[in-house]
Amino acid sequence: MGLLNASQLAVRAARCRLSPLSTSKSWLSTKTAPLGDKNILLMGPPGAGKTTVGKIVAHKLGLPLVDVDDDVLEATWKMPVAAKLAAVGGKRFLEEEGQALCNFSASGCVVSLTGSNPLHDEAMQHVKQGGLVVYLDVDGEDIIQRLTRMKVNRVVGQEAGVSMRDILLYRKQFYEKWLDVRVLCGTGDTVEEVAEKVLKAVRRYENRDEETFVSTRCDSAGRSNQKSYFSDVVVEGLAADGGLYVPKNGFPKLDAREWLKLAAMSYQERALVLLEKCIHPLDVSALDLRTMIFKAYGSNFSSEAVAPVKHLMHNQYIQELFHGPTASFKDLALQLMPQLFAYCLPPMCNYLILVATSGDTGSAVLSGFSRLSGVDRHRTGVLVFFPEEGVSEIQKLQMTSYREGNARAVSVLSDFDFCQRTIKRMFGESGQTGHLAVEYGTVLSTANSINWARLLPQVVYHSSAYLDLCRDGVINFGEPVDVCIPTGNFGNAMSAVYAKQMGVPIRKVICASNHNCVVSDFITTGEYDLRGRPLMPSHSPAIDILKSSNLERFIYHVSHGGSRLVRDLFTRLDGQQHFQFPEPLLGRMQQEVLAGWCSEDDCLAAIQSVQAQTGYVMDTHTGVAKVVADRLQDGSCPVVLCSTAHYGKFAPAVFKALQAQNIPEDPVEQLKKLEVAASRPETHREMMRCLKESGRRRHTVCPADYSVLVEEVESMIQDSFLKVM
Repeated sequence: MGLLNASQLAVRAARCRLSPLSTSKSWLSTKTAPLGDKNILLMGPPGAGKTTVGKIVAHKLGLPLVDVDDDVLEATWKMPVAAKLAAVGGKRFLEEEGQALCNFSASGCVVSLTGSNPLHDEAMQHVKQGGLVVYLDVDGEDIIQRLTRMKVNRVVGQEAGVSMRDILLYRKQFYEKWLDVRVLCGTGDTVEEVAEKVLKAVRRYENRDEETFVSTRCDSAGRSNQKSYFSDVVVEGLAADGGLYVPKNGFPKLDAREWLKLAAMSYQERALVLLEKCIHPLDVSALDLRTMIFKAYGSNFSSEAVAPVKHLMHNQYIQELFHGPTASFKDLALQLMPQLFAYCLPPMCNYLILVATSGDTGSAVLSGFSRLSGVDRHRTGVLVFFPEEGVSEIQKLQMTSYREGNARAVSVLSDFDFCQRTIKRMFGESGQTGHLAVEYGTVLSTANSINWARLLPQVVYHSSAYLDLCRDGVINFGEPVDVCIPTGNFGNAMSAVYAKQMGVPIRKVICASNHNCVVSDFITTGEYDLRGRPLMPSHSPAIDILKSSNLERFIYHVSHGGSRLVRDLFTRLDGQQHFQFPEPLLGRMQQEVLAGWCSEDDCLAAIQSVQAQTGYVMDTHTGVAKVVADRLQDGSCPVVLCSTAHYGKFAPAVFKALQAQNIPEDPVEQLKKLEVAASRPETHREMMRCLKESGRRRHTVCPADYSVLVEEVESMIQDSFLKVM
């Protein structure tokens, strides 16, 4: 898979070049600019401080400053801008302003655009060819105050009766359309602070090599000169040495004022700002990322809030992560990840996504990839392996309902760990992957949480939960919260750790296990022991996992990049089914996370108790989190319970918890009966629709045999890609 990097990067390497134009005046820097001959184009609303910030940036870089108002418009019109606006009116002004900018040429300068330049497409296309557009995303109240001090009560395009706030909100869409990089400005940021952020953003843009990824198992001595960028790791999924990709230099950190600015934003806007900071714009452009995010979290979610936080009781809050199309928290990542994957694909190859699931991931992957269209959909197939007896009936119906196009799910007469181990083995055998590439022109990848693009979007909802509590007045920014997460493969918990690394004041990440409590035991004792440990069925099958993949990332994090330690521990686990974590690091691990587990009876009792007291019906995984939070959380700060699935996905267990009688056999009728018992949350309409349409379909059941699953992979490739060819 690493051989594809060259073609991958070639796709991303094509950049615009500045074309010489005939113009009345031209600016040319005689100094070496950070971006070569490209200009730094400062864009933002009136009152954003573009000119003042531009002066500071130009001075620090030793570059010429071009103020479009003074140096282009007034020089062209031979009159003040205000006089021109009064003479021709707003509509004509925008056109003449745009034409003046189309005749402008500069190289290696800092250019302060006007607030209305982005409203003229032709002009922006022209200047963007020769520059990097830096959007000063300044707090709206700061802008209003500045304009008031400047005695500006009306701007270009503002009709009578339209407030300044409304016109600024209207213009925001144009700034979002043209930006290359965003400078997020917190409330009260000074122009000097904004200028420093501009310089940092420009340095980031030109130093893409600072945002590479490394394997958790590869130390510096073993690293090749070949760099892995975001666009590489999204497609590759698993590192060639069997490790998991992590950002070499960690996560960016936001300051308190930046977080407070995010508190007033929608979920989609929060996701956009946070992911822009984590994905280099040369891997995914800001405009394309915006398009993906608003498609991922749109009408396909049953809640406009996407991942709302609701008060449960006392100091406990529930973040509802089940409003996506498959009623699971996996939708928060898997409505976006397929779009990122398709965007980063190198040309001329087909890709087969292999997925092992303990229940929720399978239907979420199938749903997400089925929303791709055109060439992307034809070049990408999805094959899901799930344990035949290890998922709920509704989960099985959801997965087997996808039988059209390049997607299917097959069950295995074993457990999740066997499915996951089989996929890792396929990736690890160079002969197997080489055979598929040569014979079928198909490359394997994965959408499990071992894929970085699957894990990264989950950081957003942990951040969003904290911001919701700030917005609603439950806490002030900086005050701590705990997060309690039903934990199996550790991806959800790891994303909370990463949110903390970005600056979210999470005190403790509490990992909640059912009776398959190997992760809980490890965090408590430092011993990871699979010897003679069977996987036991439970009412919470999504966390019925013994070999937790993302724990590898956590150990890498706790050991501060100890790749040799990670490699040794997981090699030992593969060979001996056991390892002991070094004692000095155990204390460091326990500073970040707590862990506990609960019995099946305790889980069901929690569901019944909460329903009786509040009318709220939890699913079984949330029940596990509730029990563990009650035991481990000290009540000194709010705790957010991650509700990872809608209760309807596990109807039989919920009926048992509520001690219901006369339970119908049909899953649709089960949901209808549960709806009567639950005053909240509401019934998941999309899940209900899916079950009504799917009915009971036959699906392939495979023995627990590696060679049989390899045959399924080859059959999938032949059916999906060769017939199309």
